[in-house]
Formats: sequence, structure tokens, C-alpha cells
Amino acid sequence: MALCLIALYVSPLFLLGENAHIRVHDNLDSNIAWYKVLSESGKITGPLDAKIPQIANGKLSRNALGSELTGIVWLHALFPTMTAYALSQTITRVVAFLGMYLLLKTHFLPEPRWMAVRIGVALAFALTLFWPSGMLSTLGMPLALWAFLSIRKGEGEWKHYVALTLLPFYSSFVLGFFFFLAAMGTLWLLDVLRGKGWNIRFLTSIAYMTLLYLLVEYRLVYSFLWEDEPTSRDEYFHARLSFWHCVRLTWKNFILGHHHVMTEHTFFILPAWLMALYLVFMKKRWKQERLFLFLFGLNFALSAWYAFWFYKGWLPLTERFHFLDTFNFARFHFLRPLVIYVQFALALKIVWQYSEKGEKWAKRLLAAQVILVFLINEEIVFRYEPTVKQFYAEKQFQEIKQYIGLPVSDYRVVSIGIHPAIAQYNGFYTLDTYNNFYPLSYKYEFRKIIERELEKSKTIRTYFDEWGGRCYIFTAELGKRYMFTKQSKKRLKNLQLNTEQLKKMGGRYIFSAVPIDNAAENGLVLDRVFTSDESAWTIYLYKVN
Repeated sequence: MALCLIALYVSPLFLLGENAHIRVHDNLDSNIAWYKVLSESGKITGPLDAKIPQIANGKLSRNALGSELTGIVWLHALFPTMTAYALSQTITRVVAFLGMYLLLKTHFLPEPRWMAVRIGVALAFALTLFWPSGMLSTLGMPLALWAFLSIRKGEGEWKHYVALTLLPFYSSFVLGFFFFLAAMGTLWLLDVLRGKGWNIRFLTSIAYMTLLYLLVEYRLVYSFLWEDEPTSRDEYFHARLSFWHCVRLTWKNFILGHHHVMTEHTFFILPAWLMALYLVFMKKRWKQERLFLFLFGLNFALSAWYAFWFYKGWLPLTERFHFLDTFNFARFHFLRPLVIYVQFALALKIVWQYSEKGEKWAKRLLAAQVILVFLINEEIVFRYEPTVKQFYAEKQFQEIKQYIGLPVSDYRVVSIGIHPAIAQYNGFYTLDTYNNFYPLSYKYEFRKIIERELEKSKTIRTYFDEWGGRCYIFTAELGKRYMFTKQSKKRLKNLQLNTEQLKKMGGRYIFSAVPIDNAAENGLVLDRVFTSDESAWTIYLYKVN
């Protein structure tokens, strides 16, 4: 039944295809377009010094678009975009379900009486609205923990090593498993300090999986250790928040979660924890339920770590040790989905055991959580966003390409009011991009185009100068908004671009989702307006005079 529900959950992706609604942020606006650009560039297996000519004027390193040893790259190379996306979602959710089920059955709730809890919690975990391009970076952690805990007990079998071997090929080291393996290393060290021996097999399994990740992510390792050219990551300044802001952020993260690891635990899981906590203390069962109490504390500690990573008190350290800025250690909170759902399972067991009507309440809370996450489906949550077909608007951009009539490699474009990923997906060569790993010198060069707009607005100036992952044509009038559909009435009245710099970098056309009233003052000529029933945008094609 659980597997049927997972099949039903992902079915809109297979049935609707390009007419499906899926996440835009850090998905349609970036990764999905990158996979297509990479597969069409002929550089999937390119050398370490290869560049992607279509993005950032050919300055983007091939190494910035992920390793060819990662499965999702080949899914998008072998299948159409939405087929690859649907397959990836299915793989991830099935593995997440099986991993959590095996973990609970083997190590936390082995008794047959807890079968419903094991299956229900595993199903709820598998249906969470995770970040798609993360693959199994968070949802694969239960499977890995199942394997590691079995090996730690001396019960390791071939299937545990197979799990540890396959996971690195469909997950990310820096977006999940670095932090998980650090936690496993800490667990091994604690065992040693508590006199449980060196457990060489457990240590070796941790080292084995770490080595596999370093091999799979060899491009990232090379770039981190041997490339000397400064990148946009070198100007990422995270330590900005006051102490009390961090306190508020701690509670916000603990109660609501984070958009990259959406656990949806606020409405039913959190009450289950509190009920269990109350029963543990009322029944004086804190010794028997110390694992639940430990996970409760760990859960809160991870939220506090996430929030206080942005505390401005870190500044002296980040100024001295630059890697603290370039690597996001706040992502230890990516362990929270694993912790939250294991803690949920233990909470349900406690409510079931220690309360008079506990069995009913446990079943109700579990059913409610499954229903909640089932309804938080991309097709429902993002129903007011453009569909994939409307977002990428291939027919409309093909018309633009034919109208311009030049080989796309002969000119460069930038976008205003829409994500540059749309132009990239449709084969155009762009100066603008969304990427966290491009040359810092290019950021400075691009900044000259928008420097007068940045002077007008502290918000976009800070956003660009102290991060710069979105190397966009920012304007003070539009701010940090990048999606103006054809229903928008917005107009740009006081645009001030350095068109000479744009032209110097090869920029010939601007794809704008809004009309520019003072185009002539910027050396721009409105060439033509493109509309399409299949597109979410009205594209005003401006030519650099």
C-alpha cells in the first residue's frame, strides 16, 4: 500500500509531463537547465580545465556543473527533461522509504507490534518535499545509517556494503553526506572514548564511503585543492546576524524547518514529540527513553547550529580562516530530516505505550502526517506557478532565435525580469547566470553593467556583492524579483545600464519580461515583442544600439 501511494504521488510527473507544476527555486531556474546545457555541450566527460561556452561568456568551468559519475547527470543526458525528473523523483522516494523502513525495523523498532509505525513513518519521510537536485543527499541517510549501525554492531553483510557503495553515485557529498559522515566519525570516536574498542570495521566503512565520494566528486576536489583562481565563493560573507536574530532563527528552524529540507513536521510531528516528552517525565521513563531525549536535544542543537552559523561574532574567525566562508558548515542541519522522522517514530511508540488512549492517538497522528505530506505535492503546492512548458517556453524562444537569424554562438544575451536559465535551456549563449562557482574576475566585469543600479539599492547591492550566486541584470525598480509573467503590469522607467560594458562583453540582445520606457537613454532599441499561448512570458527583445 505504501509503495502504491508513492506511485500515486509521483504519477502527475509521468502523466502531465511538461504540463506539470514543479519547484522553480533552485530547480527550474538552475539545475534542470544546467543538466540540459551540459548534455548538449559535449563536455559531460570533458577535461578538468574545460569550460562551458554557453554560460557566463564561456568563463564557467565544467567542474561547476557536477560530476559525470553522478546518476542524475546521465538521467538528463539520456531522457527528455521531465522523464528524467520523474524517474529521479521515483528513485529517490522509493530508496528513502526502504531506507527508513529498514533502519527502524533493524535498529529502533524491531518488534512486530510496531510494523504500522515503521511503515507509516517511512512513507511520510519518503513523501517530504525535498530539494530535487539533492537526490539522496538527505533522503538516503536512513539507508546509510542502517548499514553503518549494522556494521558497527559486527553484523555487516554484503547488502550493507552495497548500500554504502551505491549511494555516492546518486547523492551529493557537500549537500548532505559530508555532514552525515562527520556524524558517523563522531559516533566512532565516542565509542572509542567510552571504551568500546577501536571497531576497525566500522572505521573502515566510514573511510570507504568517504573515499568513494571523493572519487565521484573528483572535479570538486580538484577545484577546491588545486585551482588558484579566486571564484565567486571567495566573496560569500555569511556572518551578518545579531545574537537575538540568531535566537529567533533557531526557533524558526526548529519549528518550521528549511526550504531545502522540508520535513513538514510542524503540525503533527511536533505535537507528537511534546506528548511523548510529557509522558516520559510523568511516567519517569527518562532512562528507558534516553534515545528519544537525546534526539530531541540533537534536533534543537542542529537548529541552533544552523542559525548561529550566521552570527556576526564569527567574523574574526572567518577573516582568519577563509574556508569558513567558502564552505557552508550551516548544512549540518541537513541531518534534521533523518533525526526528525526517527524521533517521530520513537515518539509514537512512547505515546502508544504510556498513554491510556495512546494507540488511537499514535495512529491518528501518523495518519495525519501521511495525509499532510501526500497533499504537499509539487502539483498542488506550485499550481499557481508556470508549468515546465510555460516556464521554458521553447516555442517562443525558438521564434526569437529564428527572428535574430544568427548562429547563437555569434552573440550574447542577458535577461531582465526572468531567469537566465530560460535562455540557456533554449540554447542561447548568456552573459548572466545562476551559479555559486564562477571566476571572481568575471563577477567584477559583469558588475560594471549594473553598477549604477546597485548604487540605488542597498538590498540588491548587498545581495550581489556579498554573495553573487545570481549574476543577474539587477535593477533597483525590480529588486530581487526575477519572474514577471505576461500578466504583470510592471514597467522599467529609470533603468541605468552601462551598455558600453554590455557591448564590450559581447552582449547584443536583452530579453526583458517588462517594457523599458527609457530604452533609448540606455542605447537600446525595441526590436520586437514576442508572445505565445504556451509561454508564461511576454518577451521584449531589445537590441544593443
